[in-house]
Amino acid sequence: MSAGLSPSRISFRTGGLIAGIVGILLMPWKLVADPGGYIFKWLIGYSALLGPIGGIMIADYFFVKRQPLDVRSLYSRAGLYDRVQWLALAALFLGILPHLPGFLVQINVLSSAQVPAFFQLLYNFSWFSGFAIAFSLYLTFKKIWRST
Repeated sequence: MSAGLSPSRISFRTGGLIAGIVGILLMPWKLVADPGGYIFKWLIGYSALLGPIGGIMIADYFFVKRQPLDVRSLYSRAGLYDRVQWLALAALFLGILPHLPGFLVQINVLSSAQVPAFFQLLYNFSWFSGFAIAFSLYLTFKKIWRST
C-alpha cells in the first residue's frame, strides 16, 4: 500500500516494513480482545464506510459508464480518471452521515437516550443502508448533472 503511494521513493520491501510496523502499533490484539467492541465498533463502523464506497463504484461502473473501463487511462495522469469526482464524494459523505449518530453511541460519545432508536438500528445495518443511500444518491446526482 505505501509503496503504491510513492513507488519512486518507497520500495515494495520498505512499504511492507512500514505496513508491518503500523499494524503492530495499532495493537490488533486489543481490538479482538473484546468481541462486542470488535464487532459493533470496528467491523460495523468500517462497513459504514465501505458500503457507500461499494454503492458508488457499482452505480458508476454498471449504470453510469455501462461497464467500459479504459485500463490504460487508469495509470495515466492525463487520462479519463484524472480529476476528483465531486458528485461521488458528496454521495459518499451523505451515505456515511446517517450512521454517525449510531457510531457515536457505540463508542460512548453520546448516550443511547440522546440518539433516536432509528439511527441506532440504522447503524447496525450500516453496510446495506450506506450502500443503498450512496448508490441511489450517486445515480440521482449523475442524472441531474449529466455534464460531469
